[in-house]
Amino acid sequence: MQDVRAMCAIGRRRQLGLRGRLPWEGDPAPEYAADVARFWQLTHGHVLLAGPRTIASIPPTAYADRTIVEIRSRMAPGDVLARFPERVVFIGGGPAIWTAFADLIRIWDITRLPYDGEADRWLEPAWLVRGRGAARGAG
Repeated sequence: MQDVRAMCAIGRRRQLGLRGRLPWEGDPAPEYAADVARFWQLTHGHVLLAGPRTIASIPPTAYADRTIVEIRSRMAPGDVLARFPERVVFIGGGPAIWTAFADLIRIWDITRLPYDGEADRWLEPAWLVRGRGAARGAG
């Protein structure tokens, strides 16, 4: 079975996004910087598949240390994953991508941050029970 994972940070009320960005983006608090650093550390050397908005937010330096591929929710998940046999694959946001790939995600790595503000995208609990694996929460 292929090692397929999702990693995300959510706010106190499961907030994921706001106008195509992280709602807390730019907040200088240490917990936000630590979350971003942890994401880059754990995806290092692996494959990151993500939708166009997430891909657009990735800094150019990140491409040197991992395989990053833009995907669309209409793509057949099995076909996409077949391109990366024997590799750990992280599925990047957002909701349409996670909905399409949820059945194949074995590990959900979720960090809860202290954000409690506005959002237009939220973590959908149904994603967590569709996959074959377990959720791992932090914070």
